[in-house]
Amino acid sequence: MNVYFDNAATTPLDPAVFEAMKPYLLEHYGNPSSIHTHGRKVRTALEQARKKVADLLNVTPGEIFFTSGGTEADNTAIRCSIRDKGVKHLISSKIEHHAVTHTLEAKEKEGVKISYVNLSGDGEVDYDHLEDLLKNNSNSMVSLMHANNEIGNLLDLKRVGDLCETYGAIFHSDTVQSMAHYVHDLSQLKLDFAVGSAHKFHGPKGIGFLYINHEMKINPFIHGGAQERNMRGGTENVCGIVGLAKAMEIAYGEMEAHRKHIENLKKRTIEKLRASIDGVGFNGLSDDLDKSLYTVLNICLPPSEDNDMLLFNLDINGISVSGGSACTSGSNIGSHVLAELDRDQSRGAIRFSFSKYNTEEEVDYAVEKLASLYQGQTIPA
Repeated sequence: MNVYFDNAATTPLDPAVFEAMKPYLLEHYGNPSSIHTHGRKVRTALEQARKKVADLLNVTPGEIFFTSGGTEADNTAIRCSIRDKGVKHLISSKIEHHAVTHTLEAKEKEGVKISYVNLSGDGEVDYDHLEDLLKNNSNSMVSLMHANNEIGNLLDLKRVGDLCETYGAIFHSDTVQSMAHYVHDLSQLKLDFAVGSAHKFHGPKGIGFLYINHEMKINPFIHGGAQERNMRGGTENVCGIVGLAKAMEIAYGEMEAHRKHIENLKKRTIEKLRASIDGVGFNGLSDDLDKSLYTVLNICLPPSEDNDMLLFNLDINGISVSGGSACTSGSNIGSHVLAELDRDQSRGAIRFSFSKYNTEEEVDYAVEKLASLYQGQTIPA
């Protein structure tokens, strides 16, 4: 059996999304900036996709800007706010995605003040400390992710938005992991920037978007043309944009059913792990369905001399999981997220992340193989 439980890294493309994209790969190849018939036809599809995304998020099409993905969108929000909005102080956490942490490190070297909000031992944001940081620092920007990509912890977007409004701060949230898994009514949230990436919700890789609140005026991050209403130079990835909008449409239309299915898989995994492995635990708040992203479960395993080979042993048995973020796969550097938690670093950690395509049989198979590792048995391939 081949089992894919690494959907937080990327999801399989929905066949319906592929079908929506095909005409813009083969038939409708005009440049959307061209004024002839071929170009206008493609421009129409692009703007229809923008309107679809905007409608789903309850914002205006003029607030949606297509990018190459979440990393570009995060960089745009942070760097342009410093350059164009007078941000002198950035507030974030040490468990953000590297798209944010590495950007902050680069800006700190240029003299921007960076503060990190306190976290609990489970990685939960200390909202009182966040308020203190905002109260004592003017010209601030808060950059905190909605759902952590490794441990699934959820941020209270409304609470943070209210704090930012009270203290006149800009609020950016990396919403890549939670986008299209929850209904985001951005008209009701006090967010200045939010981010989406299609390949996290069964769309294509290499396409994402940045929501910029209409009151937030910034200049382009990428220069070179008048595309995206003069906000991002470069010919648009039209087939990707069409695919992103179709994937979001499907996700919103089937969200309730998919969430119920995935939550049941997560519950089943937790129950079977607890019954099969003595001393198993869970990192962050990932086993709390009320406080964590329902697609992510980060498992804390007993100390073992074989933990370094854990991902390899699962892989040879057809089970694809992650030890942390796939963005650092192939690196010997451990997870910066897990390093910030109050946990025994000698314990193994793997992330299961689920999608609508996973099954109970796959859960049972993966748990059985994982449990056999901790019973000192050899896993038959």
